Amino acid sequence: MLISFYLANYKHILYLCRMDQPKLERLLRLMKMLTANVEYSVDDIADRLDMSRRTIYRYIDTFREAGFVIKKSGNCIRLDKESPHFKDISQLVHFTEEEAVILRRAIEGIDDTNMLKQNLKRKLYSVYDSKTLADTIVKGRNSGNIHSLIEAIESEKQVILYNYQSAHSTRNRHVEPFAFTTNYVNVWCFDCQDMSCKIFKTARIDKVEITNNSWQHKELHKEGFMDIFRMIAPPDAPLIRIKLKLGNLSYNLLMEEYPLSEKYITKIDSSHWLLDTNVANLQGIGRFTIGLLDDIEIIESPELKEYINNYINKYFI
Repeated sequence: MLISFYLANYKHILYLCRMDQPKLERLLRLMKMLTANVEYSVDDIADRLDMSRRTIYRYIDTFREAGFVIKKSGNCIRLDKESPHFKDISQLVHFTEEEAVILRRAIEGIDDTNMLKQNLKRKLYSVYDSKTLADTIVKGRNSGNIHSLIEAIESEKQVILYNYQSAHSTRNRHVEPFAFTTNYVNVWCFDCQDMSCKIFKTARIDKVEITNNSWQHKELHKEGFMDIFRMIAPPDAPLIRIKLKLGNLSYNLLMEEYPLSEKYITKIDSSHWLLDTNVANLQGIGRFTIGLLDDIEIIESPELKEYINNYINKYFI
């Protein structure tokens, strides 16, 4: 879907990208606000982006000239997502790391003599590599909470997570959010009550309130580890080393389902690959291996062998 979007709308994207990097970054920041689920007036946008009203209107004219439809409701303005070529602008301004890997593969599949390939690589890679675009638009029922968390991280403010539903209780959490995991499924925070770094599922947050209090524990902010199977370990937790010999089937499934594993794989021969990586726990790698036992050989991981033996004894014997 992503690559078809760019191919279909390449002329519009190219028009917007014919400017120097600082202007492009400001334009994309404005684009993010104009496609958010919150309506902003020109004064609101000028204040948040530290731009003049004149600059805001000039950029809006740029969007209009590029073919985007501008909608106005009272004093508020936004980009109309129903424009003929405008499917989902959030896919334009941000890629997760996994999406970036998939997109790179798709682009590399284009013939080297095609100039479109080089243009796509240059322009699109500059987009997802830019740290200034991490505050992307997120769709869904919790998008408002995601935007509040992004704003809190940018402004280094503490927040209240109202009615957060953990496995054992539902209560408010006073935290300092500082990083997201893939696809904004989780947010890393410093818990101001427990004085430790924790991960919170964004879907379990009822409401996010940004307080007036700045971060007080920035030096203690530390992300945990996420492995290729999207399993998470707390900061400084011990990791588990695994080495697996994969056949064609398991290799192809791993590449399709967990594209970030590519960097940890080396080819042995025409039909075998070696996966050598660390995992946060044995749940993700265990489920994957158990389903493909006839195509995977455990080279080095006594913990994984024990996990699989216990699983088989519990459920199949």
